[in-house]
This record gives sequence, structure tokens and C-alpha cells, in this order.
Amino acid sequence: MTKRGIFLSFLFVLAFTFIHGQEIITAERYLEMVSEHYITIRDYEANITIRSGSSNMAGTVIHRAPHLMRIDFTRPAEQVILFNGDSLIVYLPEFRAILSQNLNPNRRSANMASANGLVMLRRNYVPSFVTGPHPEPLDGGSQERVVKLRLTRRSSSEGFREIILSINPETRMIRRMEGRTVTESEVSFDFTNIRTNLGIPEQRFVYTTPPTANMYNNFLFRDFD
Repeated sequence: MTKRGIFLSFLFVLAFTFIHGQEIITAERYLEMVSEHYITIRDYEANITIRSGSSNMAGTVIHRAPHLMRIDFTRPAEQVILFNGDSLIVYLPEFRAILSQNLNPNRRSANMASANGLVMLRRNYVPSFVTGPHPEPLDGGSQERVVKLRLTRRSSSEGFREIILSINPETRMIRRMEGRTVTESEVSFDFTNIRTNLGIPEQRFVYTTPPTANMYNNFLFRDFD
């Protein structure tokens, strides 16, 4: 064998060893790694922006594992959404109305940007990379780079036909969630300035309803035991 042939053979063996020495990250494995990271998060606080159609809402979200979640809005001001795993409370200051919904275990949902929520997504959706496992711009021309996963529902019972997760590749935190419903409506959740494991006390999820507000129970559906 010539020197050139020996050199090419060496390069081939080196390349083969390098390729097989690397872990091939599939979309399913990447979502699993994100889920594993969220399991280590006891609580977090972040700025949140919610867009749906012409509606643009903003506020602060806090979460405490496993199921406590509260959003205090600055736009619209004073609006509150509180979820404790057993019930959902929405305060609408514009109408001085409190909407309350009790949930039995069969209808209990989860904050998708949490360990329990990611378990639900992995169970009910099939993940794939939007373009690949490498970071790409969050938006066209954006300097912020994320890994994008497309989640496609396994059954028609899921409310979202498709969900796009934009994940910070360094922190493995969800930066944006975009959902498309069966009616082709779109909603997105942006999380910024995320702070984790702050020791958020359970008392912050206690909400005292305004005494002048009207209460509307089971506004989504009537629960039965």
C-alpha cells in the first residue's frame, strides 16, 4: 500500500471512530434531556408574554413543583390566573369577575412548562426537530439562538394539533411555546428573565379574591365525582 493509501485509510478509521464515539441526539432524546432538567427545578419565576390573535398579554409567572402556577398580569393590569392542580381561578378586573373551575383527577391538567407538563407532552406528542439539533435564530434575524422541536399530537383528543418548543441550548429551559389548535388558531408563550430554585413559598399561591367581584363557578364545565 502506498503512503497516500495508508494516510487515507488512517483518516477513514479516525473518522469512523469519531462518529461512533458521539451520542446521536434524536428529537425524542433531546426532549427527554429537557424533561430531566426540569425535574431538578423546584420553582421558577419569569416574565411571560402571551399572544393569541390580536391579544397581547404580559406579566410575571411563578411556578412551584409539582403543580402550583400563578400569573400576575401587567397587561391587562391586575388580571390573575392561578392553578393549584385541583382548581383554576381567573380574575378579570375589567368585568370584576372571578371565574373558578374545579378539576377532578380525570380532568386535571398541568403547566406545560414544568416537569409534569413535559411528561404529558412526551406521552401525548411525537417530537421532531424543526430543522435539526443545532441552534438556530429564535426569529428571523434574531441574535438569540434556540433549538426548535415540533411536537405532533398522537391522537385527535389533544387540543393542540402541533406545538413548537424553542429551547435555550445552554440552560435547557423553554424560551417559547407555540401551539396551533384544531381550528388553526395560534397561541404563543414567551418566557424571559427566567430565575430558578428561588425558594418560592407556597403562600405566594394563595389568592384573596376582591370582595366586590362576582364569582362564577365551573365556567368551563361542571365537574362530577
